[in-house]
Amino acid sequence: MEDVQNIVYSRDTVEFVTVAAEFCAYLEQSEGRDPFVFRSTMLKILPLLYVKATLLPRVEGSDEYRMEELVTEQDYEWLRAVVRSVMEADDEYLDMNAADDMQTDEARLFSVSENLADIYQAVRNFVGIYKNGMEEAIYEALWILTDSFELYWGERLVDTLRVMHRLHYTPGGLIYDD
Repeated sequence: MEDVQNIVYSRDTVEFVTVAAEFCAYLEQSEGRDPFVFRSTMLKILPLLYVKATLLPRVEGSDEYRMEELVTEQDYEWLRAVVRSVMEADDEYLDMNAADDMQTDEARLFSVSENLADIYQAVRNFVGIYKNGMEEAIYEALWILTDSFELYWGERLVDTLRVMHRLHYTPGGLIYDD
């Protein structure tokens, strides 16, 4: 196994944790936020979170390791409801790109609040484990985080960023994909 301490406390890992903690804290404090301010902030923090995730050290974890899930289903649903209330009518969007995976011409309906709750869950679980300071657990959690970023939440982040961009910069709001 690589030098766990050097990886856990590397500059890239610490910087990711810093941005991730800010992302989580902002979402946790978003109840009642102005939608314009919320979108504006997400347009700044989501790209930074993405970049910091791509810079994380590549590690090989154990298939037997089971990361402690710190975000409960209740936490997830609460956060999703908070974001949904901020996003209001702009929470749901159609996406033709997802249809590529299903070999169909139909658009699928997605939700910004669900995307952000998914990202939050993965990131918050990692930040919580990082704060506990157990290096072996952090190392394994880093493997799970980067794997899930590549397979799932990285794409959700990019999709959400695209929607936020359109809402923020397109006159009249969101334009659905054709």
